[in-house]
Amino acid sequence: MRKRVTLKDVAEAVGVHPSTVSRALDPRTQDLINPKVVQRIVEASQKLHYRPNAAAYSLRTNRSRTIGVIVPDIANPIFPPMIRGIEATLLKKGYYAILGNTDGDMARERELVQAFISRGIDGLILASVNREDDAVQEALGSGTPVVTVNRRIDDERVSSVVHMEDEGIFRALTHLVSLGHRRVAFVAGPQAVSTGAERLSAFRRHGESLGIAVEPGLTVIASAYSEAEGEHCIEELIARGASFTAVMCANDRLAVGVIAALGRRNLRCPEDISVTGYNDMPMVDRIQPPLTTVQIRQYDMGVEAGGLALSMIDGEAEPRHVVLPVQLVIRNSTRALPR
Repeated sequence: MRKRVTLKDVAEAVGVHPSTVSRALDPRTQDLINPKVVQRIVEASQKLHYRPNAAAYSLRTNRSRTIGVIVPDIANPIFPPMIRGIEATLLKKGYYAILGNTDGDMARERELVQAFISRGIDGLILASVNREDDAVQEALGSGTPVVTVNRRIDDERVSSVVHMEDEGIFRALTHLVSLGHRRVAFVAGPQAVSTGAERLSAFRRHGESLGIAVEPGLTVIASAYSEAEGEHCIEELIARGASFTAVMCANDRLAVGVIAALGRRNLRCPEDISVTGYNDMPMVDRIQPPLTTVQIRQYDMGVEAGGLALSMIDGEAEPRHVVLPVQLVIRNSTRALPR
């Protein structure tokens, strides 16, 4: 069996001290070493097929160089770009992400948080949180740095990366009003999560100021961000006998379900009912009709979340809250009412 190549082997091959090799191969300390020496060390390590011993590094530094990332639904298309942004940021500093998926189960989130902490992760980035979240409180109690992304909890001590939810709803409503719509139904997201609560609150507030009929019978709250819930919610609105010319949805998956259910009832989008979404998830420009939606910065929020987590690991004590801009993307799922 071939002997494992060690740091000492690389040092002997180059003719330097093992600590120099360690610093040269660490992105955070590489700048302390002469670039020519770094190049020689890198070439030698590649030639010898050297792989750092993560366990030894962890024992020596009390860091694992891993960050746990937990999402509520890995099948949701907004999360892969976000995870790419996190990984790109972490890799620049020699860190790696470990991914967990909850499927919207808060007990599963707590299990994952506990498992990641027990394995010595250096921080947590959570896209799975509810506004009140025991798992986050447990992580804080353990001293683990926590960043929430895409959602936030009702605790200002926890750093977060979110979007301008109020602005996004305002822009979508203003667009519908400009097309002549006054009876706008709203398919809201789950109220236990910040995106669901904040988008519904913004709809009610801006709807009144813009002259839209904000009636209880025109709002239905989804139990999950899914196509199936979008179908269920629009069927409920129709069963109530609600009269509306447009449907705003709290995310794109709900909108996709709404359009599908309308089609089964021979109601055309946008000829009969205009529909808007939220997030601009990949592929909504390819469905029929292409979806008018509020675009969030999926990759950028991953970059920001990764940067916040690294800053906290390096000792930044004060929480920070990053709020990213949004924009309305107008496609073919909305149209003006006939005059």
